[in-house]
Order: sequence, then structure tokens, then C-alpha cells
Amino acid sequence: MELVVSEEPLVERWQEFLKKYYWDEILKLSNAYPEERSLYVSFFDVIKGATELESLLLEEPDVVLRNAREALRRMDLPTGVSLEDAHVRIVGLPEAHRPRIRDIRSHHIGKLISVEGIVLKVTEVRPKVVSAAFECQQCRHVTFVPQEGRGFVEPAECEGCHRKTLRLVPEKSKFVDAQKMRLQEPPEELRGGEMPQILDVNLEDDIAGVATPGDRVVVTGILRSYQRRTQHGKSPFFDVYLDAISVEREEKEFEEIEISEEDERKILELKSDPNIYEKLIRSIAPSIYGYEEVKEAILLQLFSGIPKELPDGTRIRGDIHVLLVGDPGIAKSQLLSYAVKLAPRGIYAGAKGATAAGLTATAVKDEFGDGRWALEAGVLVLADKGIAAIDEMDKMDKKDRDALHEAMEQQTISIAKAGITATLKARCAILGAANPKYGRFDRYEPLAEQINLPPTLLSRFDLIFTLMDRPEEEADVNLASHILRTHYAGELLATSGGDVKEVRMIEPEIPPSLLRKYIAYARRRVFPVMSREAMQMFLDFYVGLRRQGYGEDAPIPVTARQLEALIRLGEACARARLSNVVTAEDAERVIRLVNYCLRRVFVDPETGKLDVDWVAVGTSKSRRDRAKMIKEIIKELEEEAGGGAVPLEEVLDVAESRGIERAKAEEVIESLKRDGIIYSPKHGYIGIVR
Repeated sequence: MELVVSEEPLVERWQEFLKKYYWDEILKLSNAYPEERSLYVSFFDVIKGATELESLLLEEPDVVLRNAREALRRMDLPTGVSLEDAHVRIVGLPEAHRPRIRDIRSHHIGKLISVEGIVLKVTEVRPKVVSAAFECQQCRHVTFVPQEGRGFVEPAECEGCHRKTLRLVPEKSKFVDAQKMRLQEPPEELRGGEMPQILDVNLEDDIAGVATPGDRVVVTGILRSYQRRTQHGKSPFFDVYLDAISVEREEKEFEEIEISEEDERKILELKSDPNIYEKLIRSIAPSIYGYEEVKEAILLQLFSGIPKELPDGTRIRGDIHVLLVGDPGIAKSQLLSYAVKLAPRGIYAGAKGATAAGLTATAVKDEFGDGRWALEAGVLVLADKGIAAIDEMDKMDKKDRDALHEAMEQQTISIAKAGITATLKARCAILGAANPKYGRFDRYEPLAEQINLPPTLLSRFDLIFTLMDRPEEEADVNLASHILRTHYAGELLATSGGDVKEVRMIEPEIPPSLLRKYIAYARRRVFPVMSREAMQMFLDFYVGLRRQGYGEDAPIPVTARQLEALIRLGEACARARLSNVVTAEDAERVIRLVNYCLRRVFVDPETGKLDVDWVAVGTSKSRRDRAKMIKEIIKELEEEAGGGAVPLEEVLDVAESRGIERAKAEEVIESLKRDGIIYSPKHGYIGIVR
């Protein structure tokens, strides 16, 4: 049934309502006008204070909002300001009027609705004409034509002399900022096998440019439709889009999380707890048994170190990158998912199905941007100032893995395509997970050899954890008991509401909502500085490790990257305690954590010494020395034989006489063959490639 609306009483009713409920907000707006031009009105206030406007607002939003704007314009304000171009923007529609994107139907057209989604991409903010001025070339009469639909409307003739000699005059026309945004359904709303659906949104004036790709938003607006066109003419099918009235951002960065006075009181109470650091660790994924070191690393990753801008323009990252390499079925993916939930801007990506463009960014050209090239952000850009969790990194294509190098160290993504040269920010911490090279760790092979990732990428991770599934009775009993208790608690939670002892056993000591605010408070307010004791401990630890590499034939145990990782971790550790000083205790904690990772990954199994080349180069010093000796033996034998290939057995005999085990010599020869350094012209003979 079509409602017949009398407009003048509506203006008066809006004036009464706004004076009663929003007078203070209107005065604030008048003081900030014209920089701010929007008055946000809650739909629940409309229900409470002007019930007759409620159904009209939902059914005839164009008319009602036009009158609301007129009421605001007519306000007699003590500031003397006329809110000529101010808007009344409705927020907080009830659930009944918030359909999912896939549930939008024809009966919603022309109605006021709210839609929740993730911003997939946006166009640039560009001026849009709302009142076009046409000047007659003969009589100079100017005709103003309102532009309300999707198409551009031109007058047929001059209003003054009725000639058709009209010209658009941009200087006299009225423009407004405009932008298009594409929304995608939130992933948690999808059932198995469903493709996420999208909805285009038009934004105008001061709400254009407020959202960026990756934001989770609720858009309130009026659903419009337009007719499709095909090569055969007009189609009976129509497309829909949302004319936005208001945009509310839901997912925020750490710096934007609202912390009330009550929250701050709880946070400061936690700070005074002497065991706060251990409590924080126990609050990370309590349903997952063990992995205290990994949980500590994820906690420090959430708090982050301090990014530094040096006087010479150099930027040192503060984000901490962590890699988990482990056997199947040990909850790597669950740890990643938990970290993403705690981070205000966390994105989870399975690397197997991700491309370089999907992980970083790409330039696209389509009708959404009216045929212009536009940048479409990938996972690392969308996770800016948050955490990007990348699962199954070992299954990525080489070219896709290479795209991560710049993002991990410089924290930028460079694009050079179709005349676009841009650098996007990717200031996010990366939490990666991978399986060993052969699916499961082989206890008889060196660990570093089994991590199927390029050394250049591995060296950029601050902490690398190897998680092995080894049968051991006591550990298996504890793990099985924990899993059974967790499932039992889940069953009780589903049936009795959860207020039972078993459920409380697996609850985090600090609730996730408070933990997020605690982390946000730390990242916003706490910027720790190293104490002299902590600096000395870091120095002694680093130099002590490097000392193992002093001498001509010694391996390089660690590099300056490990020292930078220590500093970042120390800052994060102090932040976790809300302390402005990195103390000796913090230094001791992170040295223990770094040492734990170094001893499990960076040790050369042959010498038992730390050798950073295992990760940074992909081989150890002892292996490089053997390869060098084998090449020298082949050259000597070739010179003795007068050139050409030499018998393999002779090479192995000489190598054995010089202290290289026969099996290891064969292994090195096979490796040199794969690298194209030596060749085998026929069975049993080898030679150096010239």
C-alpha cells in the first residue's frame, strides 16, 4: 500500500524531535560546520521519540529524510550558523531491517535497510554533479537541472528563448564528492560451498572516502534499482545498488578500539598483578594443550615492538614475524585462527589457493571503476596494522612466495603496472604455518633441511618454531585428557549454558574482549625504552653467540637480524606488562625464547655448533667446505688425466683419504650435479662444468 505523505507537518515533527533529543549534538555540529556536515540519529531514538515517523522512515525514506534535512536547515541556532548543506544520517536499524546481501529481494527496493559486509574495493573520490547549469548560447539564460538518477539529464531547450543552443557550464554547476564501494558478505555468514555475494554502494559528500578495503562496515541506505542493457537492447532484469545514508565501521585498528573508564580500571588492575605475563600467555588459545613457547611468541606478536623512524629517513619495523613448521594434526591452523580473532584487523589466508596478487596487491581494470585502472588490495595490505596469518606456506608457488620478501622487511608493497607506480603500506605482522618437506619431520634428517621454504624468506622471520609429533606416554595421556575435557566442556556448554566447573577450566583467564582492549591500551599508551641492564644482556648474548664464529674456518652463528629480533621482542615483553622500561627480566625472557628457537633450528647436526647459514643460505659451513674440497679433488684429477671427465670411484677414494666419509661425499656430488656445477657424461664419470 502506498503511503500518502504530507510534507509540511513532517518538517515540524522533525524539528520537535531534533530539539528534544539532539539539541546538544546540533550545537556541536554548528560549531564544527562546514568541516563536519552530518548529524547521526539513532533509529531507536526515532522509535522512542517520534513513533509516527518510524514506519514512514522505513517505507518512504526519500521523503522523510528530505524533510529531516529541511528541518535541520530551518533550525534557529544561537551560534547564528545556517546548516544549509548538513545531512541527517540514520544509524542503528534493528535486525529485522538488516538483511544479508544474499537475502535482498525486490520488495526492499526503495526501502531503508542496513547491510553488513567487508569492503572489497573502492574507487577514487571524484566530484559528481547534483545540479547541472546549462547556459543558452543565444540569450545567456542559465537553466539548472537536478541530477538524481544514474544517467545525466539534459534539458531539451532553453527556458527563455526555447532554442536548443545549450552548453553545460561546470563553473556554475553544483558538485558533491562521490565514491563507489563494493561490499562482500562476511565469511562467517556463508554455509559450505556458498560463493560470497557482493553489493555495490554509492557514497556521497562527507561519507565518501571513510572506508578502505578490508574494513568491516554496516551501511544504512536506500536500495535502488536500474535496468540492465544487453547488445539486444534493454533487459527485463534489473540490478540493485545501495544509496548510502550512513557508514559505520565495525572492525577497527588497535589504535581505534574504544576503551571506557571501566575498561581502563580493569586494565590497570591487571597491570598490578605480579603474574600478569604468565596470565596473558595462558589466555592465548587455552583449549590447545601445551605449546607455551609458541603462545608466548603469538602474545608478543600481538603487542609488537616499537616501529622507529630514524632522522635519515630509515624505517625499522616493530612488527614481529613468527613461523610454525610442524607435523600434521598439531593445531597449527587453530593457533593461527585464534591470533586472527584477537587482532582487531586480522586476516587468515590459506597459501595454497593464494596468488601473489591475492597476497599483496594488483592493478585491475573493470566497469566498477568506470574503465579506469584501480588498485585492488590483497591480504597483506588489508591486514595493515594487524596480523596476517598465512597457512600452508610450504605449498605456495615460488613466484607467489617471492612477493612476500618486500612486505616482510620493508613492510610495503610496490606496484608497477599499466602506468601505475604505487607503494602500498603493509605494516602487519606475519604468522606463518608450514608442513615439513616430506609431510612429517624425519628424526634422522637435519630440521633445517626439512623446512621447504627459501632461505631468503626464512631469514626474515624473527622466531621459527619446529613442532614435532613424537609418541611419548606421559605427554600423550596429558594431551588426550585435555582434548577429552575440552570436548566434554563443549557438550556441557551446548546443553547447560556453561556455568559449570568443567567449562570454566578451559575459559581464558583474561576474556578475549578485555585482552583485546588490554593490547590496544598497551599499543596506544606504552612505548618502552631499553634499560642499560637489558642492553648489556642483549649485547652479551649476541656477542657470545658471534664468538663461536671467530676464527677462519668457523661458521657464522647469528647475524644482526637476530639482534634486531631480540630488541623487538624485548619491547613487546615490556608492553605486555604495561611498562615503559625494558628490564633485565624482560631481556632474560626473550633471550630464553630466542635461544629455544635457535637451538632447535640453527644448529649444524654435524658439528653441534650454531650456523645461521642453515636458514639464511640453505646449507651449512661444513657442507660448503666439503663441496669446495670435492671440486678441488675433481680439478686435480682432471689435470692429472689431461682434461675431460674422471672416474667417480677415484674421486670418492681421494675424498675418503682426506677425511670425508664416502656416503657424505656421494651426497655432495649429487647436490653439485643438481646445481649444475658438475656433470656426468657417462655412467661412473664426472667432470667440472666450464
